[in-house]
Amino acid sequence: MTLLSGPVSAPLDARRGIRRQFATQLAVERTRLLYQGSLLPTLFMLLNGLVCAWLLWSPQRYLLVSVWVVWLMALVALRVIQVAAFDAAMPDRQARPTWWRMFLIGSAFSGLTLASAAIALVPVDDFVQQAWVFGLLGAATLSASVAYAVSLPAFLSFTLPCLVPPIAFLFWSGDAQQQGWGWLGLILLGALLVVAWQVNRVIENGLLRRFQNQALIEHLQAAHTRSERLNQALAGEVEQRRLIEGQLREAQVGLEERVAERSQELDQANQALSKSEERLALALEASELGLWDWNLQTDEIHHTQLHELFGLDPEQVRAMLADLKPRLHPDDLPALKRTLVEHLKGRTEDYRIEYRVRHNLGHWCWIEDRGRAVERDDDGRVVRMLGTRRDISASKAQEEQQRLAATVFEAASEGIAILDPDYSLLAVNQAFCQITGYTRDELLAHTVLELPCSRDARRHAAAIDQALDLHGSWQGELVEARKDGELYPQSLQLNGVRDARGNISNIVGFFSDLSQRRESEERLRYLAHYDELTGLANRALFRLRLYEAGQRVRTSGRSLALLHIDLDRFKLLNDSLGHEIADQLLKQMAQRIANAVPESDTVARLSGDEFVVLFDGYSNLSSLVRVTTRLLEKLRVPLRVEGHELVISASVGISLLSEITLDLNALVSQANMAMQHAKHLGGDNFQFYTESLQASTLERLQLENQLRKAIEERQLEVHYQPKLCLATGRLNAAEALVRWRHPQWGMVPPGDFIGLAEETGLIAPMGEFVLRQACWQAREWQRQGLAPIRVSVNLSVYQLRQGKLVSLVRQVLEESGLEPHLLELELTESQLLDSVEHIIATFRQLHDLGVKLAIDDFGTGYSSLSYLKRFPVNYVKIDQTFIRGLEEGSEDAAITRAIIVMAHSLDLKVVAEGVETSEQLAFLRENGCDEVQGYLISRPVEAGKLASLLEQEPSW
Repeated sequence: MTLLSGPVSAPLDARRGIRRQFATQLAVERTRLLYQGSLLPTLFMLLNGLVCAWLLWSPQRYLLVSVWVVWLMALVALRVIQVAAFDAAMPDRQARPTWWRMFLIGSAFSGLTLASAAIALVPVDDFVQQAWVFGLLGAATLSASVAYAVSLPAFLSFTLPCLVPPIAFLFWSGDAQQQGWGWLGLILLGALLVVAWQVNRVIENGLLRRFQNQALIEHLQAAHTRSERLNQALAGEVEQRRLIEGQLREAQVGLEERVAERSQELDQANQALSKSEERLALALEASELGLWDWNLQTDEIHHTQLHELFGLDPEQVRAMLADLKPRLHPDDLPALKRTLVEHLKGRTEDYRIEYRVRHNLGHWCWIEDRGRAVERDDDGRVVRMLGTRRDISASKAQEEQQRLAATVFEAASEGIAILDPDYSLLAVNQAFCQITGYTRDELLAHTVLELPCSRDARRHAAAIDQALDLHGSWQGELVEARKDGELYPQSLQLNGVRDARGNISNIVGFFSDLSQRRESEERLRYLAHYDELTGLANRALFRLRLYEAGQRVRTSGRSLALLHIDLDRFKLLNDSLGHEIADQLLKQMAQRIANAVPESDTVARLSGDEFVVLFDGYSNLSSLVRVTTRLLEKLRVPLRVEGHELVISASVGISLLSEITLDLNALVSQANMAMQHAKHLGGDNFQFYTESLQASTLERLQLENQLRKAIEERQLEVHYQPKLCLATGRLNAAEALVRWRHPQWGMVPPGDFIGLAEETGLIAPMGEFVLRQACWQAREWQRQGLAPIRVSVNLSVYQLRQGKLVSLVRQVLEESGLEPHLLELELTESQLLDSVEHIIATFRQLHDLGVKLAIDDFGTGYSSLSYLKRFPVNYVKIDQTFIRGLEEGSEDAAITRAIIVMAHSLDLKVVAEGVETSEQLAFLRENGCDEVQGYLISRPVEAGKLASLLEQEPSW
């Protein structure tokens, strides 16, 4: 462990030391900057305080102002002394935390001093003195806060005591003017917090970079020093290697001379040896051994039994390295080299190894190779080896089978035991020990039936003996005990192994722990009927309970009621807070539902945020109303989930089982329809199912299907309502409006299907159709020779959410050939508040294309002017509700004038819609409105009729 952990822990300790050093340096530097930068703000605070004292000096406040000035001067003097002492201190003393704490205490008292002036000294009835004093105190506060922003704790220790007490005092005073000063102080506090955070981040990043650069320079200098030392050591090593190479060349020359002398002696010995080889070959042939003789100097090898061992002829094997080495298995080559080198160096008495060689037929065969060095030169180097080789493939295969069997025995997840006929344990695997809790030493040589872990098996001993004798096997499930006494279910299988005479010589037992499987089965049985998240009944159990309740209604005539509950705005919470918080919320809401209706027969979760409550035998409708009202009240009680305080309401639909039909499926669907109706009414209420509700739902469903069909079959049309330019008196624009001409119903009013299209998402293909048709028609009017007019198309927030609007507009403009400035896109003011940042980004991309943008129904959406000035729009359209009430001196007239003035101040043009009388037109022209549209000008007309109006060029 020391060898492994040492190299790793050293770099970690070094990095930790560097981080600690950086942190210490950063703290010291931050304290130094605070003391250096505090002197000027302190003097500035003194100057402002003296000016404030001069302004507030009056006989009534002589004593109070004098005490305050003396206290302020004392604080300033202490700060100056403190800064001088810090500058005179040694660097190691400056690093002490005492300076930091002294600075925080001083800044806190300075802030409280300024706060006390704002609370106790400023007169409540003199606005001019209030402005001078609050201005001077605010300037001092701003100067000190920016200087102390080097450290956020230092900034907060001054700013919070300085601003929070006066702000609270001004708000609690009750005077509107004082509260105004309080709002100013609150804005100043917010601005200072933002500025301090930015200044702190910039200064801290600069300090970190400076310290890191210093550390990097020191590291580079140390590395340069180490490299110079290494270069010197390398030069010495090169010189030493040159000397050694010279000595090696001299030794090689002498070795070659001695090898030549010994070669002559070996030739003579080889001649004598060849005679004995013939006799030896006969003996080796009988023993299936191949004899080899290897000359290490020439790599020449003589080998017998080549065909029997390798399937080769003698002429195919001349050299060891050239002919036999390429046939060695790559995995065995390193071990062979290592063993051979060990023997050649004299470290082993003989050479022995097993390896694989590719047979000439293509398969691998195992070879046992034995040999010994029989001849060495004068330097003790081996020049000749003799040995034998034999094929051990059969024995290797048997060993592999035994190894695999042993591996399977130990690696099996089931417990395996081998017993003798008397049930004494001969061998057990690791799984046996893990399941029972016993060690091998505690089990082996013991009779398994006598062990405490086999008490259930002892009861079945007679049946086991009989089954083994008759059938050779036994299988069953037992309840056994582990070593610690814990009981567990066990599946046991015993198989007898018979000898050549048919008697059982051994018994092999297999057993497995069924605990997990039983737990899984219980878990599956539970999940089949209960919701895993909330623990309530699931849809399957609810259906079963509903069927049983229906049976009781048929037999006993009892009443049956169903409540369908859907949480309001749960999808919004799920998307904004995440699935984990949403799941915890569902758990708590499910518990509330179950606790709120204890008299219910079943409470179940159908899916997501939908629950149902089944009442089997309610007393009357008033009791259902009380129960449901109580349920809604308990659901809307605020709850906290991971720091979030949430208020969740619900929509509840109630259906009652009809004694006429007794249709359970209809009961469920009716409750769902009633719930949808409650949600459509705004949520947080309950509704009973009625026949009229079903008719309305069916009518709405039929209308939705017909609308889908209308889009596919091109039943939609585009009509155009012209806009009049009041400056020129000409029709210069037209608004494209969708119309639905049904084959049987005729013209369907837009109010009947526009809202439905928004809810179902059909507004997207409908809006794309209107956009394409309007652009194409505007270009077609130009081809007919008419003056170019601007066409405006209404957008829906659904189209903006899809994120493809910009690319769609670009594609339509390119396909139609319409110039971008002749296309105007309108979005209602109320829709601007949905995903403001996304809409602003989309509008800017459309504006970059050259498309005109307009805000429709302006004045009804309560939008913020701070948002309005960020939208790159060109037009605002005054809602027709204000135009209808235009009378001189009326509120609508004042609002209309204000909108026109405000829009012109923002360089926006104003369009008034819904103009129906000449008086309204005259009022708008007099107050500078740019364009108007309405029935006075023209109703929405088809494209051909609008072309006729454009040709007539009416003058208004």
